Amino acid sequence: MNHSDPDERWLGAIVHGAFFLLLGSSFARFLTRDQGGARTGWVVALFAFFCVLYVLGHLVAPPPRPGLPPTRRHLVWLGSVTAVWVVLLVLAPSATWCVMPLLFAGLHALPPRIAVPAAAVLTALVVVSEIRVADGPLNPNMVVAPPAVAAVATAVLVHLQRQGARQRVLIEDLVRTRHELAATERRAGVLAERQRLSAEIHDTLAQGLSSQRMLLQAAELVWDSDRDAARDHVRAAAEITSHSLAEARRFVHDLAPADLAERSLAEALGALARRESGPGLTVEFRLEGDPGPLPERVAAALLRIAQGALANVREHAAATRAALTLTWLDDQVSLDVADNGRGFERTEARGSGSSTRGHGLPAMRIRARQAGGGLIVESTPGEGTVVSVAVPLAVPLVVKETAL
Repeated sequence: MNHSDPDERWLGAIVHGAFFLLLGSSFARFLTRDQGGARTGWVVALFAFFCVLYVLGHLVAPPPRPGLPPTRRHLVWLGSVTAVWVVLLVLAPSATWCVMPLLFAGLHALPPRIAVPAAAVLTALVVVSEIRVADGPLNPNMVVAPPAVAAVATAVLVHLQRQGARQRVLIEDLVRTRHELAATERRAGVLAERQRLSAEIHDTLAQGLSSQRMLLQAAELVWDSDRDAARDHVRAAAEITSHSLAEARRFVHDLAPADLAERSLAEALGALARRESGPGLTVEFRLEGDPGPLPERVAAALLRIAQGALANVREHAAATRAALTLTWLDDQVSLDVADNGRGFERTEARGSGSSTRGHGLPAMRIRARQAGGGLIVESTPGEGTVVSVAVPLAVPLVVKETAL
């Protein structure tokens, strides 16, 4: 059984409890009705061995996870415990109904083409044992009831097994399709941005550089014969250089988050919270303290970290509520992104880009360091996650802007 699934753990606990209950009642019936003769000691020892073998099997040879074939160790245990039960059944018919948990274990681990015949054989042994110990006229229920119960159990378990296999295939297809769609959207966005930038550069910087080259070449040609004309060409080239520099700075500015173009960081985070709120997830924004001036690069880093954290919440956390909290203190500004999702182990928070959680957390740490601050992730499985970043207001930025 898949021990990471709460439903599987619950079902396993019930099956184990049923086995020990049936084993205890069978042993009590043997002591009160069937004991006697030289075989009593052997039967008691066989009951104890049967119980120990069942427990050890689930510790050292657990059943496979749904969708995976059984291991050789589990198959050996299943055959051994079934053989012991058959011997016990011959010596003590009281152990008849201990077969039900074994029946479930076989159906759960084996493919239907093997599990169904095995269930039929075990059921036939139960019927033979019931008839062997019957007193007086034959009760039809002894012949009809075990096959009927086994048929219902077999049909239900095989149906659930096949339905689980179909669901796993559908989930795998859905996850693969989602990843392919996300990759396609990213590629389309990258190509569209490249096309936009290439058109902008061609129409402004490239044209400006071409004009400068022509003017400087013209100045060189007339430098000795007409100094005034050459100086005019150089001045015109200098004016084009100033304009191109302004265009280059505009490109750099345009690459900053668009939400910060006409908004403060607090307003941009509030708009982000409203955009991310939707069916299944409510995002709240809280502002604590009095907002003050903030370098553009720090504001952009905090906004990008909030966007990345909320993307992780929506994709990984299965949360219903999240909160963005921007806190202004005298010496630092901090941002907290908290959710009530499933959380994860602390080791996952330290994962590299190769982790299953992708590049989100490493990218957020890089942005925090570039802004002169640090990022902390606190998470506990089942209790949600908190991503916190704090940037000192008096510390200069780690990454220096290149003068254009």
